Amino acid sequence: MKKLLSLLFFLALYSISGYGQDISHYENIAATTSDTSVKLEAIDSILIRTFTTNPKSFISYSLEYISLAKEVDSIEWAAKKAMNLQYPLTNTANDPLKAITVINSVLARKYKIKDSLLLGGLYIKRGKANTKVDLKEAIKDYNKALENFSINDCLNIADTYLFRGQAYSNLGRFVKASEDFSRAYTLYEDKQKYNYMVFAQQGVISMFSMNGFYDKAKTERDALIEKMKFLELNSFLSNEYYNQALDYKKTGASNLELKYLLMAEEAFDEKGSGQATFIGIHARLIEYYCEHNQLAEAKTHLDLLNNLAIDLTKNPLAELNFLSGKGKYLQTTGEYEEALEIIQKKLSVAKKLGLEDEIMSSYSFLSDLYYDLGDYKNSIENKKASNAIKDSLYNRSTAYALAYYQTLYETEKKEKELVEKTTSITLLEKDNDSFKKAILFGGIAILLGFGLIILYRNQRHLKNNKILQEKFSQELLISQESERRRISKDLHDGIGQQLLVIKNKLIATGDADTKKMVDHTIEEVRTISRDLHPFQLQELGITKAIENTLNLIDENTTLFISAEIDNIDNMFSKEDEINIYRIVQESLSNIIKHANAEAGKVSVKKFSNNILISIRDNGVGFDFSEKYQDVKSLGLKTLLERTKFLKGQMKVTSKKDTGTVLEFQFPL
Repeated sequence: MKKLLSLLFFLALYSISGYGQDISHYENIAATTSDTSVKLEAIDSILIRTFTTNPKSFISYSLEYISLAKEVDSIEWAAKKAMNLQYPLTNTANDPLKAITVINSVLARKYKIKDSLLLGGLYIKRGKANTKVDLKEAIKDYNKALENFSINDCLNIADTYLFRGQAYSNLGRFVKASEDFSRAYTLYEDKQKYNYMVFAQQGVISMFSMNGFYDKAKTERDALIEKMKFLELNSFLSNEYYNQALDYKKTGASNLELKYLLMAEEAFDEKGSGQATFIGIHARLIEYYCEHNQLAEAKTHLDLLNNLAIDLTKNPLAELNFLSGKGKYLQTTGEYEEALEIIQKKLSVAKKLGLEDEIMSSYSFLSDLYYDLGDYKNSIENKKASNAIKDSLYNRSTAYALAYYQTLYETEKKEKELVEKTTSITLLEKDNDSFKKAILFGGIAILLGFGLIILYRNQRHLKNNKILQEKFSQELLISQESERRRISKDLHDGIGQQLLVIKNKLIATGDADTKKMVDHTIEEVRTISRDLHPFQLQELGITKAIENTLNLIDENTTLFISAEIDNIDNMFSKEDEINIYRIVQESLSNIIKHANAEAGKVSVKKFSNNILISIRDNGVGFDFSEKYQDVKSLGLKTLLERTKFLKGQMKVTSKKDTGTVLEFQFPL
């Protein structure tokens, strides 16, 4: 056995040594020859040998080859090498602008390129590079690719639709994305390229999943899994089970997450599922078992990954998954310093890939580790970094949600237009017996016209009523605040002053008991006055007024309250500041009265275009729709009216026994 191992080691060493000498041989020719053709052949041989083994050398020699090929007017040779160079420049060297520049230098003489496959391919490659820079420019490149491909380049056309669909999806243009994914799917299916057909359908599923429509993604994924089984594409099943497990992780369905991770592990086939998926499955199993204190099971999967003879630096997605699982295990076993080093490396890889979800989770993980180590300053800094990305993703997902519903509207509108056009064509084709039908349809049209007029008037009437109702509500809030201010001033200046006079007289008479009662009464009058109108807004500003309110609650109630408050002084009018103060005050009052909570948190975040206020508690929660429909419950309605007054948006997230989150977003 030892002899066999020695022989294998010798052969491997000989092979590597010979391979290295082979490259050196061609490098020597390229460096010494003055014959351009010989030099191009030598560099081409080097490129073949360094494509997967030495990206830095591959990039350097590719640039030299392209420059030489252009000098001798071999533009098609230069084009092929420019296409091969795009991926390592964009993804390995992280320099997509350089890739775009190189391809532009070739496209400057595109009239020399006669091969439609080559010309269209250049635009696809430039589009892939532009995906990292400007998605709109990437879409323009894919459009150019479609213009230059010939009818025979069917599979390349399908690829272009797939890539363009991904770009549209990332821009939130779901109608166009769905159309492109559908075209790619049909073309792949026609050519019986079923594995690529899977990629097209995965694009649709990813579009729903990345924007939070997990139920829709599950429906589409289940349909795809059934089709895979029918077409015997079982090697791709593991990917889909793994992706479904990740969706369940995001929604907190841990039991279903484990079920699908185990299904993915059982179905794994390296032919259809990549290295990143294999490592991702086992890394997520490590995290799951650590989260459920099953360390023996977690260690089994970690040992499996540690024993893999793989250079993960060549597969950053796989490396990201591995670091995440290993870091979680080290944290769970109390090896915080090692875990910190691992997760810092994960953050670096995530930043290089530009994956916001992974960057956010890395910052959050680092915050937890610094907290475990007692380094609270770094813990807070990393938590802030994580929350900043979380807020950005939240705003984007909200915008994409609106785009999704706009998609549904546009789809229905197009279907309606198609039906109307089909009806018109049918009428024209049956012109021979059109007289009677014309009368019939004319009558229907008149009735529809009257119906539309009535419907339009009703809609206008309802709209006007809604505007009047909102105006009345806003004027009522203004009037209410004005009346509160007047009563507060009367209490403070009138009754308050009279009580002070009585107090002074009692001091003179020495009646201590009555003086104590008067002091208590004066304090109650002041409390009522402050509640009726927050004079500290004028004296201290909105930021300090909110902080003082939180301090009062912290001092006078059993509720533990924490806060992260940015300075928002002088960003709103005095009238708007009062409404913002009332929103915070009424939200906190609801927590104290109804939530039965032990802790709460108030966050006021300032962004370039808006202010985001978040108020959360760990109380009993409630059913929002049920509470909002309750005519006796005015709290939520008042909060909503004040939010509308500020032209803001209000979001309520609450379920029974899971706490409540109130989020208010106000434009600047």
